[in-house]
Amino acid sequence: MSRDAVRRRALAGLLLGAGASHVARPQVYEAIVPPLLGSPRGWVLGSGVAELAVGAGLLSPRPAARRRAALAAAGLFVAVYPANLQMAYAAVRDRRSRTYVAATLVRLPMQVPLVLGAPAVARDVSSAGPSPAR
Repeated sequence: MSRDAVRRRALAGLLLGAGASHVARPQVYEAIVPPLLGSPRGWVLGSGVAELAVGAGLLSPRPAARRRAALAAAGLFVAVYPANLQMAYAAVRDRRSRTYVAATLVRLPMQVPLVLGAPAVARDVSSAGPSPAR
């Protein structure tokens, strides 16, 4: 398996795992939805379904679908960034443990490679040409 395929499948696995977690246990994520957005349940479930759809798209046998899914992943990572900011803010505000605060703060810059890496996956799909026949 090529390095590009491994990156695409890893991204798909990350999104499918996150999406399944959001749908299966939405209450875990409700506290990190910025209050400005209102009721959190719909946002959590909606982001979970979006993560599942994008993850599945990355595994599609159709290169065009994989390319669109990779670009959608970048948009999704940008869209959920405010929740990560809210989580870090709440951790500091609520004086959570140093370890938890540190984890929420470290998570913020770690999303940059995800946002930048998803379009790279789209370019990989574009340059690979059509999928080989099975």
